[in-house]
Amino acid sequence: MNIADGTLERLLNETGTITPEQVSELKTEEASTGKNLQELALTGGLITEKVLAEKYAELIDIPFVEIDPHTVKPELLSLIPEQVAHQYGAVVYRQISGTNNDPAETINFVAMEDPEDIQAVGFLKKLLGDATEINLATHDNIQNILGGGGGVGEVDKKLDAVIKTQREENPEDQKVSEADLQEDSPTAQTVNLIIEYAIRSGASDIHIEPNEDGVRVRYRVDGVLKEANRLPKKVLAALVSRIKILANLKIDERRIPQDGRFKTIINDHAYALRVSTLPVTDGEKVVMRILDESSKAPTPDQLGYWGHALDVLNRAIVQPNGMLLVTGPTGSGKSTSLFSVLNILNTPTVNISTVEDPVEYRVRGVNQTQVNPKAGMTFASGLRALLRQDPNVIMIGEIRDTETADLAVQAALTGHLVLSTLHTNNAATALPRLLDMDIEPFLIASTIRAIVGQRLVRQLDEATREPYTPTENELQGLSRSFRISTPEDFKYLHELEKQAQAAGLGGDLPLSTTETGINTLYRPGVKPDSLTPGDGYGGRMGIYEVVENSEAIQQLIVGNATADAIERQAIKEGMVIMQLDGLIKSLRGLTSIEEVLRVTRS
Repeated sequence: MNIADGTLERLLNETGTITPEQVSELKTEEASTGKNLQELALTGGLITEKVLAEKYAELIDIPFVEIDPHTVKPELLSLIPEQVAHQYGAVVYRQISGTNNDPAETINFVAMEDPEDIQAVGFLKKLLGDATEINLATHDNIQNILGGGGGVGEVDKKLDAVIKTQREENPEDQKVSEADLQEDSPTAQTVNLIIEYAIRSGASDIHIEPNEDGVRVRYRVDGVLKEANRLPKKVLAALVSRIKILANLKIDERRIPQDGRFKTIINDHAYALRVSTLPVTDGEKVVMRILDESSKAPTPDQLGYWGHALDVLNRAIVQPNGMLLVTGPTGSGKSTSLFSVLNILNTPTVNISTVEDPVEYRVRGVNQTQVNPKAGMTFASGLRALLRQDPNVIMIGEIRDTETADLAVQAALTGHLVLSTLHTNNAATALPRLLDMDIEPFLIASTIRAIVGQRLVRQLDEATREPYTPTENELQGLSRSFRISTPEDFKYLHELEKQAQAAGLGGDLPLSTTETGINTLYRPGVKPDSLTPGDGYGGRMGIYEVVENSEAIQQLIVGNATADAIERQAIKEGMVIMQLDGLIKSLRGLTSIEEVLRVTRS
């Protein structure tokens, strides 16, 4: 996708989220660096590749497609020679045999990075036939399908071959030799393939776990752990040592936990892997968190904020001072929400500084500091240093103790906008949590602007989700689980769904509710001809509740009210609680009822 500068400038302006000044700065940078405008816009985070591709496809009147690599059959990939596929950035992803005009005709659907490359299109039509439909897809999407010579299935075959070789060698030999740690050794190949498999599967974490009869490799995909590989026990020591070398850890220290990180590049994407080792009964367990350093934080509406939650969030972040807190358990997407906000606030006139543990997202133009307790750099000491750096906006990775909480409140009182996270079950319980940290109620009331509570739910695959009519038993279960039983409850639910539809949730899906009940629910479905069907889910989104610190809630805080009383008042003022937000999103076909209950049942 090579877009001319004039066309690109027009597309950027059409987004409505990019100012003429930002475009002008890009053009100045283009002249000084020699890089093209498209590359600068993407690397600078002004627009995502997907959004740009969608807008460009609309302009040139070619359909845009986003393809699940798991669903592309090997026989389709083989229709275009590998070298040609990489040269032109093109794949056959779908095939239809027989049409109304010609039952014997076969139509090949081709996704291309640059469908305006006339030479490439001409060659592909000669190769595949004139019955070829050209679509536009992003570079990343096509590279994930091609997978440098194969997708997840191909990587899995390579890994199986290496594991088979290791099983055939002496199964009793668990000593680590120098040869095991060489770049071209089977051990190094195994580590590389495990990481590559994880990245191509969209995993966030890799778990390498020793037990009595072998080594289990599991991947966390969309928040759910899935076992994918079993390795012979003999490879454990060499495997862990190889990972330790990559992460710059001590390979001869096996008695205590260690932490490190390293980087790798796959499909022109830079990934950072955060490594944690832990001694367990059968050896050392390794967990690697995968961080895509090439990715840009999405906007709040792309994360799933809408309606009252989005309005309150937008009001909070334009304040010149105060605190915005995001709450939830580990792995609930708190950091992603904060960095979405930082991207909005990140302009040349604003000085943003962060102190994090660890630095997960790299944000251009933001001063990011890594916590290092061994060197005396804690959240509290880092925050003290940041206050001497003339910041406008401060982001603290987590408020863990009284000292950090006190400094954050003082910063909010002295003209800074402070963003941070807390580990609490919902938004309202963040206020009593601050009281537990010995923060005075009147200080909480005067500094907090808004509190976000959130969880992550798996999204239904739009291509396979199935609408169905719930049974009477299911409706009764819904009424109990979501406390919706009276006519007023159903009327309110119907009104919320209409608002969600107006906000674009679920696209053009019809309403699932009426003023008197629920007509339609959605559940995961699986394509019968898919190579690796999965479980009907793909990706995750947030469900949210946002408490705005209104005058009435400030009075409750000063009066040491309970979290329940604060939540009731917030609901009166329009807050939609997390579970209800999840229900609305399930009614709009974005997730399932079971998924919402799984993450909110507590």
